[in-house]
Amino acid sequence: MNLEELKKQHVRQTLGIIADDFPDTISFIDFANVNKWYEEDEFSEDGVLLNHNQRLSINLEGLRDFLKLFSIDSRFYYGTDPANDGSVKFMGAARYVFGDRRVFTKPVQKIKHHIGDIDPHCVTRAIKSDASGNYVIIPKSNFDVEITLDSIRLSEKYKTICLLSGDADFAPLLRYLKGLGKRTIIIKGGFIQDNLRQFADLIINAQDIKQYIAVKKQKPDQ
Repeated sequence: MNLEELKKQHVRQTLGIIADDFPDTISFIDFANVNKWYEEDEFSEDGVLLNHNQRLSINLEGLRDFLKLFSIDSRFYYGTDPANDGSVKFMGAARYVFGDRRVFTKPVQKIKHHIGDIDPHCVTRAIKSDASGNYVIIPKSNFDVEITLDSIRLSEKYKTICLLSGDADFAPLLRYLKGLGKRTIIIKGGFIQDNLRQFADLIINAQDIKQYIAVKKQKPDQ
């Protein structure tokens, strides 16, 4: 057994992804959810306290390589802001890492959210004003429908679904797939609601895979 196989076996055993229990896995990445996993973390991927000007970010290559340890395929879903060069470049990087046919996107919606009496100094987004008061623009791009349709359409190609999201809206999907005899893995950050938890055969906390998929970066204002 070579070094790569030893690593694969170690990671699977550590996380409980036993090959016989979770065969032929396809992973569906709800990246809007994944991208928030470590935004409040104070410690790095190797357990060291972050400097005040550092933050954790998802390493796309690390995410791809981690999923390859137990998945036969991975599919990446995330919105694009065509007016934002950084967003366009990021999606280009995602296509390079995961492959053009494994990355699915659509334009983000820009939602106006009024902030009322919140202290403007506590708001990280650009503040604007209209007749109703101060507001910020929040980008939103939900892929619940696309992931649901694709996972059902491809259901004959896998025996296990791995969903990288803690979104409770996926509970009906997992219930349906369980009815088809599929095994289910959820990788999530933070709290997970009971209506999603009850349909998971295995739940993995994002903190348990941070060392494989996270990387330190400078904060944007630095």
